[in-house]
Amino acid sequence: MSLASVLGSAVLPVVAVAAVGYGLGRIRDVAVEPLSDITLYVLAPALVFYSLVTTPIAGPTVARLFAGVAAFSVGMVVLAELVGRALGEDEPVLGAFVLTSTFSNAGNYGIPLSAFAFGALGRSTAVLYIVAQSVLMYTVGVYVAARGEAGSALGAVTRVFRLPLVYALAVAALVRVGDLAPPTDSAVMETIGLTGDAAIPVMLLMLGIQLANSSGGSTVTRTAPASALKLLVAPVLAVGVALGVGLTGTVGRVFVLECAMPAAVTPLMLTIEFGKRVEGADGLAAADYVSTTILVTTLASLVTLTGLIALLQAGLVL
Repeated sequence: MSLASVLGSAVLPVVAVAAVGYGLGRIRDVAVEPLSDITLYVLAPALVFYSLVTTPIAGPTVARLFAGVAAFSVGMVVLAELVGRALGEDEPVLGAFVLTSTFSNAGNYGIPLSAFAFGALGRSTAVLYIVAQSVLMYTVGVYVAARGEAGSALGAVTRVFRLPLVYALAVAALVRVGDLAPPTDSAVMETIGLTGDAAIPVMLLMLGIQLANSSGGSTVTRTAPASALKLLVAPVLAVGVALGVGLTGTVGRVFVLECAMPAAVTPLMLTIEFGKRVEGADGLAAADYVSTTILVTTLASLVTLTGLIALLQAGLVL
């Protein structure tokens, strides 16, 4: 199987589900806010809890991986914040710029691609990356998405602790430490797993609906800086972080690959939930900015990820 065919098999399902949402949004007046509420308060907590409880975690390497994801995410937030302000972006578009530049589609795109490029170890590393990124996305990401509407840093921080996902993460950590997880074939775990599995397709449907409701095509050019940060600058920073925290070999290479993935869908959900009542000074809605950046980076990643995987597999990076 060629790399191009695997990229197609990873991207096409994403595009297909989003296309269904787009078609629905064009023929029906569908509100995305209820879908956002369901995902944020039910589906996403179940997904992250199940992933964290069932993923085989092994000590020092996992600690370095988690430290690497934290360092990379914070570094990208700071860099995107500086670039966005230099470009004259204001809230809530500035928050959308930071979110799309920082957080990767490490799940439904990243897992199959990592598995093809680096085998079973690639897949397990990608799953761990998702868990670490989820912690940051639903804390730092919520803060960035909410600060424009909340009106103050304290208000944005308060929003974070209203989310059930924060507590789902804490409970999952206790379950792992105490070795209290029920068997994966138990009714409880199967129910949680089934609920969590619904998160990704629902978020992709939201992406399609939001694209159908987007206010104009001018945002494609407007999102070019965020797309460049996500696809070109992020992998360079990821290499530096990997070397800094001691991530080498296959784990380090998968870490860099995951950091270079296109923009994640979850920031769209966060933007809809926490920035839905605000538009930028020029009338551009943050959700439109996020959905367009997701589309642009997903399509452009066919080129950038092909080149990056070639470099990683040849051992020219890490």
